[in-house]
Amino acid sequence: MPTYDYECEACGGRFELRQGMRDAPAAECPSCGGKVRRLIGGGAGVIIKGGGRGAGGCSLDSAGATCCGREERCGKPCGRAE
Repeated sequence: MPTYDYECEACGGRFELRQGMRDAPAAECPSCGGKVRRLIGGGAGVIIKGGGRGAGGCSLDSAGATCCGREERCGKPCGRAE
């Protein structure tokens, strides 16, 4: 579930709230009960698990051949064939 940042228009307090993407935004400050607005966040980075060509992985499993065209692993990082 994503975490959203809010700021109270009355007291200026800030807080985070974990909510589903389809949940309605928070309406009131947990400290003073004032009206809050959701802040625009910087976003989260994307985490890609597993090896890929850019991560030094071998394309043999996905493409049937290595990036250097061999039919077996060469033991070198992808893109550095001799």
